[in-house]
Amino acid sequence: MDNKIRENEIGKVLINATIDIHKNLGPGLLESVYEVVLAHEMEEKGFSVNRHLPIDIVYKNIHFAEAFRADLMIDDKVIVELKSIEALTMAHRKQLLTYLRLSGKKLGFILNFGAALMKDGIVRTVNGLPEG
Repeated sequence: MDNKIRENEIGKVLINATIDIHKNLGPGLLESVYEVVLAHEMEEKGFSVNRHLPIDIVYKNIHFAEAFRADLMIDDKVIVELKSIEALTMAHRKQLLTYLRLSGKKLGFILNFGAALMKDGIVRTVNGLPEG
C-alpha cells in the first residue's frame, strides 16, 4: 500500500475487516485468535502489521524502552487494542488515548470481539486527527 495512506483510510479498511471476522468467527474467542486473524487480513490487504509492538516513551527527559506494547500497529500509524470481554470500561478508553499521546500517533481503535454485535464493540479514539 502507498506509504502516504492516511489514518482514516486505514481505519475504514480495519473496521470492514473486523466486522467480517466477527461475522465469520463469532464473539467470545480468545483475543489471540482475533489478533492473528486480523493481522493476517490486514497484511493480505497490503498493510504492514506489527503485533505486540513495544512502544518507548520519554518522561521528564528520561527514555523508557518498551513502556507499553500495542496489540497491533498498522502501517506505523494506527494503534489497535483488542479485547474479548463482555463490556468495555472507561479505563480501556483512557488507556488507548494515553497510548496515542505517548506514542505521538493520531488514531487508535479498541476492538471488542466479545460484543454480540461488532459495531457495539468498536471504539475509535483520536489524538489530534482531523475527520475525513
